[in-house]
Amino acid sequence: MEDKIVTSPEKPDSGSRPVSAQSGKMDWKRLISDKRLGLEEFHDPRRHTRSDFQRDYDRLIFSSPFRRMQNKTQVFPLPGSIFVHNRLTHSLEVSSVGRSMANEVALRLQERYPDPDMRWPLMNLGDIVATSCLSHDLGNPPFGHNGEKTISTFFTEGEGQALRPLLTDRQWSDLSNFEGNANSFRLLTHQFEGRREGGFAMTYSSLASVVKYPYPSTLCGEKGKFGWFETEEDIYARIAETLGIPKDQSGRYARHPLVWLVEAADDICYQVMDIEDSHRLKILPTEEVKNLFLNFFSEDRRQGMIRMMNRLHDPNEQIGYLRSNVIGAMVEDCARTFVRLEDSILTGEESGALVEKMESRLSDAYAACSSTAWEKIYRSPEVVDIEIAGNRILTYLLSNLTEAALHPERNFSRLLFEKVPAQYSIRSGDLYRRIQGVLDHISGMTDVYALNLYRQLNGLTLPAV
Repeated sequence: MEDKIVTSPEKPDSGSRPVSAQSGKMDWKRLISDKRLGLEEFHDPRRHTRSDFQRDYDRLIFSSPFRRMQNKTQVFPLPGSIFVHNRLTHSLEVSSVGRSMANEVALRLQERYPDPDMRWPLMNLGDIVATSCLSHDLGNPPFGHNGEKTISTFFTEGEGQALRPLLTDRQWSDLSNFEGNANSFRLLTHQFEGRREGGFAMTYSSLASVVKYPYPSTLCGEKGKFGWFETEEDIYARIAETLGIPKDQSGRYARHPLVWLVEAADDICYQVMDIEDSHRLKILPTEEVKNLFLNFFSEDRRQGMIRMMNRLHDPNEQIGYLRSNVIGAMVEDCARTFVRLEDSILTGEESGALVEKMESRLSDAYAACSSTAWEKIYRSPEVVDIEIAGNRILTYLLSNLTEAALHPERNFSRLLFEKVPAQYSIRSGDLYRRIQGVLDHISGMTDVYALNLYRQLNGLTLPAV
């Protein structure tokens, strides 16, 4: 995140830069909208027992892209005898933490806004944040944090450079800065071949709350983070206009306020859970992890926790106990921080991230976890091995599929197209749409599917005769 401790290869930048030249302050009553993308003409303003925000959540839970995340690496290779987090379990935990944080914020804001008209917007914050947390990693490619980098560098360093003269500057910027967050927004909103308009047809508020970097790739700078591809730009503009999200003269939007909570829940979970996973894998010793987690608490609280922890004899259970307390402390403080900064968040003037703005003891302890993770976890042999293998596999698939997109008339291209689901625009008459279809297909793959396709294309596996 921008001007923030680098915690992993996936978390280097924040989209919360101040927005200038705005027209006033965002309004919660306008920001919370249950209008659905692609179904605007059917919008029903009546309130139902099961809200449209709850329907968003359920729709994601039952979707194929969400289920596929169970076979996508989070940080460590998919488990053998020791279970560690994958993209799906990470997203479920982020959603749980995000809901708790949003509900805490809603309770605090109710005291600030006694107006009865504010009851409905505030009571839905938890469901909106929980939904956006579920979908925040939906567009990430297989093989962990390095998947995005592998795709972008294919275009900037690899065979994909040959496409540069054939594309517009904006199209090239989108490809050469391929971004999982932008791809999540595409997956949620794009009308794929044979599918309905509006993609998942989610509510405007749930969609806006997942856009962490609300600006195009042309404004992403060296960090390479942005919110949407050119093909989805008009969709975000329509959502922002409806919700009253302001934009400055450069084209950079303010964040929807709930993005801050989604980001904080993600920051808390990936950092704390990566530490716990590394303990289970014996990358970090028990005493080191205990000290990292106990640093979040005052001396008095620490002594009580040590006494409670000593009742447990399993080291994994001891670390689990500490982890739950760490998450609880951070959730409460991030909620308190959000409410304290509400005015500057609603005007788009706030920058940074909530975890940076917690009370000093918590932010210092979080920084220590970040430093340890970078030095001892993200460069560990287990992580590097999966990144090397993933890089080789994804680069090979990109090479073959983009070659087929460039030369669809060739025999091998036609054979390869048979491996691509019909929903992807691999057969479009437009080259850029074909390249997008390639990236849609590859980014949606699980680790296992990508590995199997790699083996098939190399002739290393054959169907049983």
